Amino acid sequence: MQQEGTQSRSSKFLKDIGIYAIGNLGSKIITFLMLPLYTHFVAPADYGYYNICLTVVLLLLPFTTLQLRDGAFRFLLDTETDEQRERIVTSTYKTLLTNLLLWVGAAIIISLLANIAYFWYTVAFLLSFSLQEVVAQVIRGLGNNKAYVAVGILASLGIGIFSVIFVVWMNMGIKGIFLANIIARVLCLVIVELKVKSFVRFFKPYLKVGQVAKDLLRFSLPLLPSSLCYWFTTSSDQWIINYYLGDGATGVYATAVRFTSILQIAVIIFYQAWQETAILQFNNKDRDAFFSKMLNTYICFLCLLGVTYNFMLKLNYGWLVGVDFQSSWLYLYPLGLSAILSAIAGFLEMAYQCAKDTKRLLPAIILCAIINVVLNLVTIKFLPDEYKMFGAALTAIVTYLVLVVYRWVDVRRYLKLKVKTSTLVPIVVLVIASVPYYLNRHLWQDVITLTIAIIVILYCSPHDLIEKILNKIKPASHR
Repeated sequence: MQQEGTQSRSSKFLKDIGIYAIGNLGSKIITFLMLPLYTHFVAPADYGYYNICLTVVLLLLPFTTLQLRDGAFRFLLDTETDEQRERIVTSTYKTLLTNLLLWVGAAIIISLLANIAYFWYTVAFLLSFSLQEVVAQVIRGLGNNKAYVAVGILASLGIGIFSVIFVVWMNMGIKGIFLANIIARVLCLVIVELKVKSFVRFFKPYLKVGQVAKDLLRFSLPLLPSSLCYWFTTSSDQWIINYYLGDGATGVYATAVRFTSILQIAVIIFYQAWQETAILQFNNKDRDAFFSKMLNTYICFLCLLGVTYNFMLKLNYGWLVGVDFQSSWLYLYPLGLSAILSAIAGFLEMAYQCAKDTKRLLPAIILCAIINVVLNLVTIKFLPDEYKMFGAALTAIVTYLVLVVYRWVDVRRYLKLKVKTSTLVPIVVLVIASVPYYLNRHLWQDVITLTIAIIVILYCSPHDLIEKILNKIKPASHR
């Protein structure tokens, strides 16, 4: 019976990975292709200002959505009847719409007091992004993973099409980027709703959902600091760089940050599939062994991905970005390492979500936010000019390393995780490979380094788990 359960959950996990892979790869590839377009048709200073606006949107997004995206998905997974789904969906949308109206009111007041460039474009971007985030997770929580994937693909495709129209053909610059994002996100939600009708079916405006709303917010609100820490780690450095070095330097650094989306594609695919599997399997007796196997495999995969990502980008960077942004390759490796540490921290965070004990996320998040801001201020302000942005990238590594260590210790109250000694080898390889990354000056040197690193990491990876899962999937696929 235990083997059948393992086979079932492994099969579902891989199936979910396949679905999310299609969606994320499709949407991220389209988004990735926009980077060369923007860096060729938008000046560094203008692109730097847009990225500042984007960081503001990412900072405010958890507060406009109240992290209802995570709460709605988590609670919908536990529902068994349409009546329960109606209560959760209605509560989610009522709370969201009320909060967005309050933010619009605040925006009107701000616009009367200050003259901020592209202010209402940024507000519209924030509102459309908030709606997309929550609605997509509601659809996912209702079990329609294909529609959830479709939201991401349609939005990204729309951004690509409208970016070509507004930025390239109409030469609208920053306004074109904003309009592409706003129109595409709203249009994709309309198209998906016409197809799945999740709003029409489950939103009941006159339904009393006071207690459900409290339960949702009790789960979701503690996740706000987690998102805030993510913003501090990925975006506060850009604000400080902008303050001390200007829009041009911000645009260069932001280009390197954007390339970490290549790593984030794999991380998001795993996280989304793992989120559902982890929550559903959390109460099983063998959860410690199951979670440990997944963690060991995940770490090895991240190290393999990290080495390949960094060296392949270095080899192709000359044609991927414009001439004015070429120096950003220097920051790829440390930012890639920070993204991997962030992914491991995200894996550990799942324990809090499974246990519905998200309030325990707060201490580590507050600590890391303080560390990140202080180190960014110190490195960017006091280091020599040629090392300021590199110091910001190293700060991200330190921040996420502290977060991983803290959570590793703290999640023992929920899980007894074990990392094999062999899993430490890929981590060491990933760190050591940073040396030839900067010292190599010839193509053949990078190819040799990459090949050796891949061989060592694959040799030390836990093949038994991969083989067991694949062997169990094959018979199931034939039935």
